[in-house]
Amino acid sequence: METITQQLVESMIRIERICTVCGRSISWRRKWARDWERIKYCSDACRKRGISTRDRHIEQMILDLLERRAAQPSICPSEAARRLAVGSDWRPLMGPVRMAARRLQRAGRIDITQSGRPVDPDTAQGPIRLRLRQVGLQL
Repeated sequence: METITQQLVESMIRIERICTVCGRSISWRRKWARDWERIKYCSDACRKRGISTRDRHIEQMILDLLERRAAQPSICPSEAARRLAVGSDWRPLMGPVRMAARRLQRAGRIDITQSGRPVDPDTAQGPIRLRLRQVGLQL
């Protein structure tokens, strides 16, 4: 009986955590049980990388592109990467653009969609599009 109660308590403590850098979900690990409330990063790479002013600039670029769109309400992440690259190869910027999109989605500012429907960025496979979150709509 004691183990069932302990399992219930542990499952209640396992509130979903989101990495502050890349926006991915962080899965609970037993070794983090006592520090779970303080976990902010999904990996050492995200801890070392942090969020820079460039990352905030990418987020703002995505929001600006979406706000300017009237006829087509969504953008491909590559559009933001191309705009940021300014003449150079835009492909290396796709990772930071997708990270910024996940952070904006987790903050409730945009939706990440596939086939016009909001998707979870952790499980989405294939091409995605970004759109401003419609008022009153939650994922």
